Amino acid sequence: MIKSTGLDEEARAELLCYLAIAQLVARARSGDWLRTDHLVESTRIWLAGNGATANWSERVQLGALSEKIALDLTGLPGFGDTEYLARLFTDGWRLDYRSPVVCEIYSACVAELSGEA
Repeated sequence: MIKSTGLDEEARAELLCYLAIAQLVARARSGDWLRTDHLVESTRIWLAGNGATANWSERVQLGALSEKIALDLTGLPGFGDTEYLARLFTDGWRLDYRSPVVCEIYSACVAELSGEA
């Protein structure tokens, strides 16, 4: 369980979903997961864009968990295609929660955070 010092459960799941999809984009583009500096930057972008805060420990734990979730998703159709993955975002690289795919990934993140996965 991740101990939060700034994010509520919904925000934690949204950040995890954002990072997991960012991991999939990185993997589709380069064949590798996000580099640490890109993971840190992605986390900062999401936090700033959502007016949220999280301590370093929570950020590290969510970053590591994002790779695990992304790994579980890599074999699904479309998740190796950068164009397909780009459609999961709206303008400004915010996730499109009207997309059933984003909603499914978000649900997987909620389950992982609650220990149901």
